[in-house]
Amino acid sequence: MVSFDHREPGTDPAAWTTFLESVAAVPLSLEGVGSVVVVAPHPDDETLGAGGLIAAAADVGIPVHVVLVTRGEGSHPDSPTTSPEALRSIREDEFRRALRVLDPSASATVLDVPDGGIREQPDVLRTALAERLAGAARPTLVVAPWRGDGHRDHRIAGEVAEEVVAGSPAARLVAYPIWAWHWDAPDAPAAPWEAAVALPLSPEQLDRKRRALDAYGSQTRPLSTAAGDEAIVDDRHAAHHLRPTEWFFEVAPTEDGTATSRSRESFDAHYARKPEGWDFEGSWYERRKRAVTVAALPRERYRSALELGCATGVLTAALTERADAVLGTDISAAPLERARLRAPAARFVQAALPSEWPDGRWDLVVMSEVGYYLSPADLDATIDRVLATLDDDGVLVSCHWRHPDDEAVSDGDTVDARLTALWPRPAVVRHVEEDFVLSVFPGAAVVSVAAAEGLTP
Repeated sequence: MVSFDHREPGTDPAAWTTFLESVAAVPLSLEGVGSVVVVAPHPDDETLGAGGLIAAAADVGIPVHVVLVTRGEGSHPDSPTTSPEALRSIREDEFRRALRVLDPSASATVLDVPDGGIREQPDVLRTALAERLAGAARPTLVVAPWRGDGHRDHRIAGEVAEEVVAGSPAARLVAYPIWAWHWDAPDAPAAPWEAAVALPLSPEQLDRKRRALDAYGSQTRPLSTAAGDEAIVDDRHAAHHLRPTEWFFEVAPTEDGTATSRSRESFDAHYARKPEGWDFEGSWYERRKRAVTVAALPRERYRSALELGCATGVLTAALTERADAVLGTDISAAPLERARLRAPAARFVQAALPSEWPDGRWDLVVMSEVGYYLSPADLDATIDRVLATLDDDGVLVSCHWRHPDDEAVSDGDTVDARLTALWPRPAVVRHVEEDFVLSVFPGAAVVSVAAAEGLTP
């Protein structure tokens, strides 16, 4: 999961300027476009991400419609002066004023999903966007957040847009970054710049974008001098978006519109920023969860263990104490270098699930914190692979985080439920906490620990 604090300085805009000079982007042309539909998870996203495009479309007479999903009442959760209810009204009013600056003839739909709640109500956006595209002039250019932007609402909005566009005739989707400018690194970018498209803005269009952003006083200026009322989009943040060129990523949806697994490139970028990945050794949460995982193993000793998504090998090292042979796999090469040092008794291979499946059979397979990065189709195929290569006396141990992850395709509960539905036998262990769910799924010949010890009749 990408984590960032908007109060931190973030990436220097000048660093992006140097990087963007090297990007061979495809020009974004509005010629022949029948209409533009912009998806904005929060008020100001439409201006920051696509304000210049809205102004450019207006200048050539292309109708623009903005689907505003939430009213942005969660922008200042610690404000001592302004309640979420007040912010709802303030930000919607700012949205309408900003849109009039960009395109006085633009129309808008406000869906009123709770700020931060698009994941829980994706059908509200899915239905509204599908209905809008069904009646829009074609071909339709749809503009939505980049799903890897690092904000949960942005990710879900981007995924829903991909799904709807995939099923809509004569619709094209481009995605805009918002927070990626802040947390991403030009020297090892996670964003898909190989798919970049660029829209040069005239001085007048850029000025309208600047004035539209200025209409968002609740975001660009402090609500008060009190702590918790700081500006969200200060001058440094705004500089990313007030360039003479607006940047987007071309999105090619899958044929059926379903989500895709998290890419190897995004993991590579994550480890480039954080070589240890996550705080596996320093965090008490991680150390305790690892102990619970190892304690849940029904047998004292295993012949051959496979760990899927081993990262830097912290859990792998613990598994070598319980198995004669251990193989760890990860989609990214960088963490495996650390894993080999941390767990010298294990073997490691770089492999993407489920297509790059290692040869062998196993009596222990561990899938910890990896299932929710897989698309539904890839998760199902991975389960099939485990079933096909697991010995009858073997087990699959699945352990997953239950809270939101901005980079995840699904969540821990979804993964656990899918495993439960597809596995031929009920779990022999199921441990559920507020933070994670752990299940142990048995092979055909697995009996209880007491039965294996001869303690039951």
